[in-house]
Amino acid sequence: MAAEDGETVEATEQRIVLITGASRGIGAETARILAAGGDHVVINYREKRKRADELAEQIRAAGGSATTAGADIADSDAARTLIDGIAAEFGRLDVLILNASGGLERQAGPDYPMAINRDAQERLVRTAMPLMTSGGRIVFVTSHQAHFHGRKPVPADYVPIAESKRAGEDALRAMIPELAAHGIGLRVVSGDMIDGTIIVRLLERRNPDAVAARKHHGVLPTIQEFAAAVAAAADGDAASGHTTYVGGPDYLGDAEHAYAPA
Repeated sequence: MAAEDGETVEATEQRIVLITGASRGIGAETARILAAGGDHVVINYREKRKRADELAEQIRAAGGSATTAGADIADSDAARTLIDGIAAEFGRLDVLILNASGGLERQAGPDYPMAINRDAQERLVRTAMPLMTSGGRIVFVTSHQAHFHGRKPVPADYVPIAESKRAGEDALRAMIPELAAHGIGLRVVSGDMIDGTIIVRLLERRNPDAVAARKHHGVLPTIQEFAAAVAAAADGDAASGHTTYVGGPDYLGDAEHAYAPA
């Protein structure tokens, strides 16, 4: 069910925004920003229902609109149930933010990075596409180490994620003509290592020198700064396929669309 806490959305003019992996970190902060701007946010989580419910309650207490939706998007049946629940509850989806990712978990098998970072992303987009409105937006959240994979060095422990998220981005970019036929635009938001995120903490446990090396190039962007860029991509009118960059000046060089937080 899309609205596990029973809230109904009365303001039909609200955009319906699904954010995957939104119970903490970048996804949670993006949910707060978009809800504060008037959107109804559907907070997807895999296991942490209590944390997702607490976030939804915080958003509502602040005057926003939010519901929660549990689903492991790497599970095709769960992903279908997630979208079917949104269809039943709201009748449409205006924005899909692909924030959930993985691959550094200790229990993750060798095939898991591609399963979550490529296959699950493309499958969820295809499942959601018939529900999305013309003018809808899909935002793919990635890292510089994945976005620039093959052009810039990557810490050994991060290679499976870099490869799989780059593959996921390529798969979605290949869908741009198909998305355009439905009136849907794709935006990509790529960031340097984001200070305070779980993936950076996991990488730091395995390879602290890799994180220290990134910090040598400058202060890492914060969760709040990166989430602001993701929210802006959901609101902006940039062309489909546009990439917004956050942090990592040594990656960017002459990149034309670097995001500068206010």
